[in-house]
Amino acid sequence: MIQGDLNYRHILFDLDGTLTDPREGITRSVQHALAQLGIDEPDLQTLEHFIGPPLLQCFMHTYGFDEATAWRAVGHYRERFAEVGLYENQLFAGVGELLQLLGEQGRTLYIATSKPRVFAEQIARHFDFARHFKVIYGSELDGTRTDKVELIAHLLEQEGFAADTALMIGDRKHDLIGARHNGLDAAAVGYGFGSVEELQAEAPRYHFSTLAELHRAFMG
Repeated sequence: MIQGDLNYRHILFDLDGTLTDPREGITRSVQHALAQLGIDEPDLQTLEHFIGPPLLQCFMHTYGFDEATAWRAVGHYRERFAEVGLYENQLFAGVGELLQLLGEQGRTLYIATSKPRVFAEQIARHFDFARHFKVIYGSELDGTRTDKVELIAHLLEQEGFAADTALMIGDRKHDLIGARHNGLDAAAVGYGFGSVEELQAEAPRYHFSTLAELHRAFMG
């Protein structure tokens, strides 16, 4: 029997900005990619909007790259990210305790991230939280399933549970849109990288400003 106010058997977590703070690794890897293409971007803070959305589209929209150039940027990004950026990351304080609680309550946990699955699995192993999750779902290196709508649909198809038994937790609009299009309730979290305006515009079922609020809600 699941306890607490959030009565969902299956919990899907976004990764970047929800479980971990990847700010340094992502922004420095974007900076590296841009430098390889002759663009100097000294202010890492201006690159924080790259955290969460699909990388290819973000390069195209931000810098007006065509798709071929954007893929080159993604390649340069991955050169640095795979070696260094993966580890310029940290779990948000309290995440380990939350995951432990959810497991003890008998819930099944998944990661649903637009980050390539191979990187997401490495991060989860390195920072020792992979053990809390049944499966880590992410995109493929060729760009397949970077869209959260497609990713969550794939997860539901693979796992075979009903959408109304699951909750998607994330810090950007893409998480909330992906949940809604697949019939899942969503919880927005305000400690990540999405603004209050961005998250409220998607009308999630729940909105928790802090990780402590989210934890208390699951404790009931």
